Amino acid sequence: MKTPQNFKNHPIIIKGFHGLLFLSILALLGGSVSYLLLAEEGHAYPATLFILTSWIFVVMMWYTRQFPLKAQDRAIRAEESLRHYVLTGKLLPTELRMRQIIALRFAPDEEFLPLIDRAIKEQLTQKEIKMAIKNWKPDYNRL
Repeated sequence: MKTPQNFKNHPIIIKGFHGLLFLSILALLGGSVSYLLLAEEGHAYPATLFILTSWIFVVMMWYTRQFPLKAQDRAIRAEESLRHYVLTGKLLPTELRMRQIIALRFAPDEEFLPLIDRAIKEQLTQKEIKMAIKNWKPDYNRL
C-alpha cells in the first residue's frame, strides 16, 4: 500500500536520475575542466572534447526530463478541463495558468471549484493552491 500523499511528501525524487546521474555528469564536467586547465601542450583538444561531451550530457538530461513533463502537463490540463466541464458544464477558465492547473489536480471535487475562483481572484501560486487544499487527492502517476 502506498503512503498517503500530501503537500509535504508529494514531490518525487528519483535517486538514480536526480542524484547519481546529475552528480556523475557534474564530476565529468569538473574533471574535464581540470584536465583542460592542467593539460600539457597538445592535450587541449581532448580536454575540450570532454567538456563538450559533458555539456551535451547536461543538455540531454535537461530535455530528457522536460519533454515528458510537458506531455504530462498537457494530459493534466485535459483531465482538469474535463473535470471542470463535468462539474460545471463550462470550459476551464482561460485565466488559469498551467502551474495553477497542475496544483489544482490535487483538490477533490468539493474543493476544486472554490479553489479555482480563489486562484484566479487572488492570483495564487502553485504552492499556495496546494497548501489551501484540505483533503488531498493523490496523484501517484507523475514523476
